[in-house]
Amino acid sequence: MKPGLRSPLAEALLALADDELILAHRDSEWTGHAPILEEDIAFANIALDELGHAALWYRLVADLREEDAERYPDRLVFHRPAGAFRNVRLVEHPKGDWAFTIVRQFLFDSAEQVRLKALAAHPQASLAQTAAKILTEERYHLRHLSAWVTRLAQGTPESKHRMQAALDHLWPLAGQLFQTLPGEAILVDAGAWPASPMLGIEWQAQVTDFLTGCGLTIPARTSPDESGRQIHSAHLEPLLAEMQSVARLEPQGEW
Repeated sequence: MKPGLRSPLAEALLALADDELILAHRDSEWTGHAPILEEDIAFANIALDELGHAALWYRLVADLREEDAERYPDRLVFHRPAGAFRNVRLVEHPKGDWAFTIVRQFLFDSAEQVRLKALAAHPQASLAQTAAKILTEERYHLRHLSAWVTRLAQGTPESKHRMQAALDHLWPLAGQLFQTLPGEAILVDAGAWPASPMLGIEWQAQVTDFLTGCGLTIPARTSPDESGRQIHSAHLEPLLAEMQSVARLEPQGEW
């Protein structure tokens, strides 16, 4: 890989890893609280999958930065302040009710499908193999989430109302998943990254067809949020304080 591409590629993959990590934490909050026992187990496994996917991306970041691929991910997760995280605000919000979680996970997983399919053809073998591995698991996630979206959107008036309310709130946030990343232009020109806006068009067409087919209404288009992944909601710092509390008791310790 050309030296000039290593840094922007590491930054792009860091954003994907941070998305997965924070969403995994939010998903894990349903453990012991999901509406039925089977779903308690299923969503705990989805959370573990997302955490594993984050670890895979973090290891690629470590390789690109020529860091220890076993130790460096822990430094990224447990010893960075909130301002250094590059996740979208969509994944930061508390889990809310079941409809909120289902809609958020569906929007995220459907977006991930589109990006992973593009990255599975990446010229760097390790990146392409990682994307292909994650894509295999994400297909099951999306199948599971699609079934829940259909069930709740076409269920009772109350379940449909909650699903629509969740979609109204989350739809503007989901657009941030396909904002152009810092340094992306260099990668796109070199054939080392798919153009995010083009992926966003593909994703929006797919989810619009599915959601409207379930009887939900896509919110009216709003002005795009151009603030980027460096700006976070008030929800991220408390989440990280909880996640990082044990590791920060002994920064040099091995857990």
